[in-house]
Amino acid sequence: MSRSVFVTGFGIISALGCGVESNFSSLVAERSGIGQARYVKTSLDRYPFAEVPFSSAELAAKVGLEMKPFYSRTFLLGLLAVKEALQMSGCEPYLSSMGFIGSTTVAGMDLTEPCYSRLWAGDTSLAHLVDSMDCSDACNRIASMLGIRSHVANISTACSSSANAIMLGARLIRAGMVDRVFVGGMDSLARFSINGFNSLEILSPTGCHPFDHNRDGVTIAEGAAFLVLEAEEVVGQRPVYGEIKGYANANSAYHQTASSPNGEGAVAVIQAALKKAAFQPSEIDYINAHGTGTKNNDISEGRAMATVFGDAIPPFSSTKGYTGHTLAAAGAVEAIVSLLTINHGMIFPNLRFETPMEELPIRPVTSLQKAEIRNVLSNSFGFGGADTSLVISKV
Repeated sequence: MSRSVFVTGFGIISALGCGVESNFSSLVAERSGIGQARYVKTSLDRYPFAEVPFSSAELAAKVGLEMKPFYSRTFLLGLLAVKEALQMSGCEPYLSSMGFIGSTTVAGMDLTEPCYSRLWAGDTSLAHLVDSMDCSDACNRIASMLGIRSHVANISTACSSSANAIMLGARLIRAGMVDRVFVGGMDSLARFSINGFNSLEILSPTGCHPFDHNRDGVTIAEGAAFLVLEAEEVVGQRPVYGEIKGYANANSAYHQTASSPNGEGAVAVIQAALKKAAFQPSEIDYINAHGTGTKNNDISEGRAMATVFGDAIPPFSSTKGYTGHTLAAAGAVEAIVSLLTINHGMIFPNLRFETPMEELPIRPVTSLQKAEIRNVLSNSFGFGGADTSLVISKV
């Protein structure tokens, strides 16, 4: 059984603001969300981050909840994005039969990190919060609040997590296992991830500027993004914003954190996603690149694009200069950016690009462009070689 998979709703919260309209306005204005953090407490505050500009209590209020000690920031970010996606899709009458495929990497560490020293000292009064460290906690909590029971899962494949959630949701629909499914990801800033990226010496001291010769690292961020996917035959007369035409994932098995210099894993998933969509490379109108701003990723991804597309690389940009790298949420954040590109006929620029890489003198889009965009390739490449590409098309 094979069915077309349509996007009927989506929701997002990021450093650019709460909701699709706030994020779209910032993208059009070329306004970045990268800056000094207010809510995460870290000794590495000399680095810029891309923090959602609301406290956890404010996030709870936005979603209509009274703040509870066991509500993690990751959960609240995810719930806000899910509720916006639900409202846009008009799927509330079908909630009980919908699937839910979420993703996260840091889970509820914003709750558990402050508990560590107390637990170490033998104070177990906050031990119940340890449950929030389970990556499935936020997904299960959101699904339970919405009354979803049919198919609930969480994916944690580093930075490709929510791209894989989108892929799995599309596969479930095509296989006839569900008719409708939420797919996406959510992550909050946490000292664990900040310290981890710092230990790899890849945090940018200036704010990431992908594909630039003088790029100096990644900007860690938080956020959430969810899409509602539906089988074509159940959509009826409701609006459709795009179609998931192709997808693929693979493990390059090259290194625990680094991409291979020639991008073999990226080449494999891009080619497989195009094959799944039954597209030739020339049919891609825009690439939303993974583009983290690290020395390793950008040359690897650039060489992969050159391998697949030759001298005819489509217009491309990384939008992490706006949102930072939202980790597990990145694939879904950038899928929504891709949908905005398709529906508004706009390519959003690669911020802070100045000098082409010496090894591969490719140039991303550097100013807002109007264009007819029918097919977008969105790349998400995770630690451990967990690479995923999606092909999202206009209907």
